[in-house]
Amino acid sequence: MLERFFKLSENRTSVRTEILAGLTTFLTMAYIIVVQPAVLSGAMFGTSTGMDFGAVMTATCLAAALATALMALFARYPIAQAPGMGENFFFVFSAIPAATAAGFAPGWPVALGVVFISGVLFLALSLAGLREIIFNAIPPGMKSAIAAGIGLFIAFIGLQNAGVIVKDPGSAVKLNADFTSPDLIVFFFGLLATAVLHARRVRGSILWGIVAATILAIVLKPVMGGALPNSMLAQQFQFAKAVVAAPPPLTPTFMKLDLVHALSPKMLPFIFIFLFMLTFDAIGTLVGVCEQAGFMRDNRLPRAKQAMVSDAIGTVAGAALGTSTVTSFIESATGVEQGGRTGLTGLTVSGLFLLALFFHPLIAMVGSYPPLTAPALVIVGAMMMRNVTRIDWTDYTETIPAFLILVGIPFSYSIADGLALGFISYPIIKFLCGRGREAGWLSGFLALILLLYFIFVREKLG
Repeated sequence: MLERFFKLSENRTSVRTEILAGLTTFLTMAYIIVVQPAVLSGAMFGTSTGMDFGAVMTATCLAAALATALMALFARYPIAQAPGMGENFFFVFSAIPAATAAGFAPGWPVALGVVFISGVLFLALSLAGLREIIFNAIPPGMKSAIAAGIGLFIAFIGLQNAGVIVKDPGSAVKLNADFTSPDLIVFFFGLLATAVLHARRVRGSILWGIVAATILAIVLKPVMGGALPNSMLAQQFQFAKAVVAAPPPLTPTFMKLDLVHALSPKMLPFIFIFLFMLTFDAIGTLVGVCEQAGFMRDNRLPRAKQAMVSDAIGTVAGAALGTSTVTSFIESATGVEQGGRTGLTGLTVSGLFLLALFFHPLIAMVGSYPPLTAPALVIVGAMMMRNVTRIDWTDYTETIPAFLILVGIPFSYSIADGLALGFISYPIIKFLCGRGREAGWLSGFLALILLLYFIFVREKLG
């Protein structure tokens, strides 16, 4: 049955490979189970937004399971989905305060309403085929740049999460020279273990790297944790107090969204910002992962509409459950690198999110300590960089927009904003070089819309 539905032989994969790939993807994104409720509840920042931590965690797992299952069964791609990082911070620091300032207290139900409406618009764009048209209009070189740019982005995130790259007031970021830190020891041990296993083509290399790093962290915690109280090992890595626990109730956030006030004039700009972030984050991730997996055919993605409808439904359902924007996760590339090629990988991830509701103490142990999963992001980022070889570096009208995407994604810390740099510059450069027809009217129209968006919407909100 699985063979016939997912066409495993045709995709040169097996049930074992797909399940292993799903487990790998899940472990690299399991942090969202802990981080999402910490962000939306305000616990991460020492304040309270009014949202219940446990309810948000349950909503996050359910929304991720539903959206990923839809992608797996409807589009049959190994792409996992969950509430997106970036969108959740915007939800807390922009949407909720704006709703509260407008007199809609508490603000979080209004913010959920904003996410729900942006998801409905996103679904309408997907059903109408407009997102697929935009997807297919992206030139091959820019698609390759998106994949490589996302590779740099997730590697950068991995290095930051591990504490290898730290903030610096003079140069923005710098290398952490404290190589005796237990966090760096765990990270580099996991990185080298994964790299060696991957180079020797050991199946499950990324997963085994996470396991190896976790074992080392368990050993080092009692030895170095007390001596270095400021380390992440001491502050964030906690042994699981139980293996199984009952899921927290969903009642405090379920269907608590405020649609009436979400449609007020003061909240309309936030609907369009969420729509922009969701549209281009989803397109960027879809391009990056599918380029990496080799799914593209003549610069087009088979079943693109189904994939796009899946993540749109995920956002609508997520808001109803009580969590912020659901989108495709770039960590899906870890499963692809592990051999995942079909929706069976996604179905595995979906099932694991449901299991996580009952095993959340164990998942929290791994997901709450970033140095354990950071090596996987760095290794996958390195693998995704091979896409730069597909860019035509001899044609500067193609090279420069592609390069802007390549560096724009990690430097702006946003897939959507990085894509915007390339999408705006591409038709302008083509037109000024007398080659406007190569760009096409859609590229020009999209560039105009993006410019208007940044000038009249984003600029006013900062």
